[in-house]
Formats: sequence, structure tokens, C-alpha cells
Amino acid sequence: MKLDVSGVHYHVEMINKDKEDTIVFLHGFTGSTKTWQPVIKNWDDYKIVLIDLIGHGETDCPEALEFYTMERQLKDLDELFDRLELDRLTLIGYSMGGRTALAYACSFSKRLKGLVLESASPGLRREVERQERRARDEGLANRIVAGGIRNFVDRWENIPLFDSQKSLPEPVKRAVREERLAQNSTGLAYSLIGMGTGAQTSYWERLPSLELPVLLVTGQLDRKFETIAGEMAGLLPNAVHKTIDAGHAIHVEKPAEFATIVRKYLSLNYQGGKS
Repeated sequence: MKLDVSGVHYHVEMINKDKEDTIVFLHGFTGSTKTWQPVIKNWDDYKIVLIDLIGHGETDCPEALEFYTMERQLKDLDELFDRLELDRLTLIGYSMGGRTALAYACSFSKRLKGLVLESASPGLRREVERQERRARDEGLANRIVAGGIRNFVDRWENIPLFDSQKSLPEPVKRAVREERLAQNSTGLAYSLIGMGTGAQTSYWERLPSLELPVLLVTGQLDRKFETIAGEMAGLLPNAVHKTIDAGHAIHVEKPAEFATIVRKYLSLNYQGGKS
């Protein structure tokens, strides 16, 4: 379905509408609702909501940067949840979607029942780091617009962060590539500039006051985000950190294992141990 929020048409998919317990999934940069399909098979006991974030998938890609700030995205999500009559939901986010999910939790925690962050971070601590990252992201954004999506994807899928994906079965690699190629160059460029790690507020200092149950999931091969998650777990009052033998995109590389860990965590924490 398409829902208009402040002039932006968001693509939303809802499964098992009659269920009460709700899980909302937020994809990463260059992703869409399609990225979660292998994960959500047989989740018949939850209402599943998949959303294409601004500039991605089938959601609009406005040609104005003001639509792409993290603050604007958080407000849009909150209005979407109002429109969908969602409350006490669990928010699951991967990478950029994980940063977005954490930012939402810090701003609208009363709506959430819990949080699952896959390969995510609270941002960069120091302003000098954010400035350097903003400069790099703006440079990449300019190259996306100038060179086009295919040229960008050819480079993006070969960055070290995704080395572990090179050993995936060909159909999986093809699906990931097609999802990336289907993106809009303006949407990706403005997402980088407006919602990239350099543009985002640091949420490190907010972690000790975030009392929600939080599951942190990282890949053993993704040393950087393993370290970040370890630091986050030490600051969050109610966090569990799980590691899977995978790289950055765990839900792509090990969808069944990722789903099992998440479902077990939700069962133990939210349903009194009901399997």
C-alpha cells in the first residue's frame, strides 16, 4: 500500500494484519522491503510491517534535501505508525535502518516494546569525525548522481564491508544486486547527505537512559560493528548482544539463523517464554 505522509508517498507492506504483536522492519542503505522476505517466512504469530524508507524502493524520492533529514524521517515514521494504528511495537533495523530505529527509540520510546539492531551504531561521537564523514558521503552522493546507479552499484558491492557476500549462492547475489540497481540515484544521494552517519546526531550519550529491551546482532566477520555493539551493550541498561558467523548483512547471509535468534529473543522477552 501507499500512504501519504507530509507529501511523501511511503510504500508499506503489512502481513498477518489480525495479529496483535507487531514487528516493523527498516532496511539499510540501497535496500527495500524485499531484503526482509527470506527472514519473515513463517512468522505467522506476528503482525509484520515492512517500510521503504525515504528515497528507497517504491517510496517517493523527492528532489529536495529537506525531506531527507533524520529528524524528518523520524516524524514521518511516527505519523505512519499513527495511520496504521500501531502501538507497543518492536522495531527491527539494519545498518542505516538500525541507526534510524535507534534514533526513533530515543525520540519516541513510549510507542516501542523493544528494539532489534542489526549491524547498527549510535553515530559518531566527535564533531570532527562527523565533518569528515559528511565530506566523504557528499562526495559519494555526487558520484552516484553523475555516474548513475549501475556504476555506483558496481563499486558499492565490492567495498570491503561486503566481502563476505561474494561467497553467497548466485541467486542470492543476483537478488541483492537487482535490489540495489532498482534504486533511484537522487533518493540514494540525498539519503546519504541527509541521513548518513556524518549527518546524524550522536546518540551515544542517550544509551544509558534507553530502558527498552534491546537485542544487538552483529556478524563475527564484521569487526568494526562487533566492537561498536560491544560498547553499546555496556551502556544500554537492558541489552543482549548476539554474534553470528557472518559479515555486515547478517539477514542476507544467514536469514534463517538471524530469524531464529530474533524470534527466540522476542519469545523470551515479550511473551513470557511462549515459543
